[in-house]
Amino acid sequence: MTGQFSADRDHDGGLLRAPLPQDHIALDPCFGTRFALFVDTEEEFDWDAPFSRTGHGVTALTGMARGQAWFAAAGVKPVYVADYPVIDSPAASQMLAQWRDDGAAEIGAHLHPWVNPPHVEAVTAANSYVGFLPEAVERAKLDALCLRFHDAFGTRPTIYRAGRYGVGPNSARLLEDAGFRIDSSVRSHFNYSHQHGPDFEGLPVTPYRVGPMRNLVELPLSTAFVGRLRRNGAQLHRATRGLGRISGGLARAGLLSRVPLTPEGVSARDAIAAIDALLADGVRLLNFSFHSPTLEPGHTPYVRNAADLEAFYRWWGAVLAHLARRGVTATTMAAFLAAVPAADGTARQSACQAA
Repeated sequence: MTGQFSADRDHDGGLLRAPLPQDHIALDPCFGTRFALFVDTEEEFDWDAPFSRTGHGVTALTGMARGQAWFAAAGVKPVYVADYPVIDSPAASQMLAQWRDDGAAEIGAHLHPWVNPPHVEAVTAANSYVGFLPEAVERAKLDALCLRFHDAFGTRPTIYRAGRYGVGPNSARLLEDAGFRIDSSVRSHFNYSHQHGPDFEGLPVTPYRVGPMRNLVELPLSTAFVGRLRRNGAQLHRATRGLGRISGGLARAGLLSRVPLTPEGVSARDAIAAIDALLADGVRLLNFSFHSPTLEPGHTPYVRNAADLEAFYRWWGAVLAHLARRGVTATTMAAFLAAVPAADGTARQSACQAA
């Protein structure tokens, strides 16, 4: 552990704990204000059915190709975090590798434990959060994913997102040990403990260091509270959690809504309000996300038909136009890491040079 953290050896830098003050990251001023797009690149399955090791496919490749072409034309380089079935599909992995080699996208790893070997745990809702499996099982699944990734792409992954945002008490250390540089599993302001998952309430929406050695950077998914009561949004949301009529009434009255930056279940108007709220709070990297099967009708609840798919692209058109008006440009994870000071506080290559 570097001297910067030697006084805090009792704080393990875990992903379920609030970071220490010195773990917060001040990005290089040259980085400006940017946005990133993560695509949870995964198999298609029935979202309404129980989890299963079988009964899935990797077929939404035409939709993914259209989406990649659309984002490339818009000047966006998505980060495709791919899970085991996608990496194990020659057609899908070759397509992702080509986009990476063309400099049009970045690729990372995504872990759905129920379809990721070794298959040693019972398939249950609780076990769908890999971070809450026994440490040895989480490590073995992560190792298998990294090995398959290396076989398919020729390198080990350095970017990670847990399926269902399912990091746990051992995840930061295991990711650090495996050589990951960026995790983007924390969904700030969300609490999944009622369904056996992690609690991210109270965690930052801005990047910070995690892991025992602080060699891993957490880039949370972006969520904002919007409405006239947003300044106390986190506290009010916790107080009204589970009181659907109250929280729904606050939202309908324009007083308080929790808005993640995703086209899945969020209107463009609400997303734009969330963008403005995050910018007003000084957030300099907005992190958008969606699931790859959404790019083809019929695979997720968000795009059931061709009309839904066209609405998906209209959403992005409106949001990207607003980002451009606000001077927020697309970034890559390489440029982001260049803007992060080294763990010992020394400067890296200038973010201006890496942009």
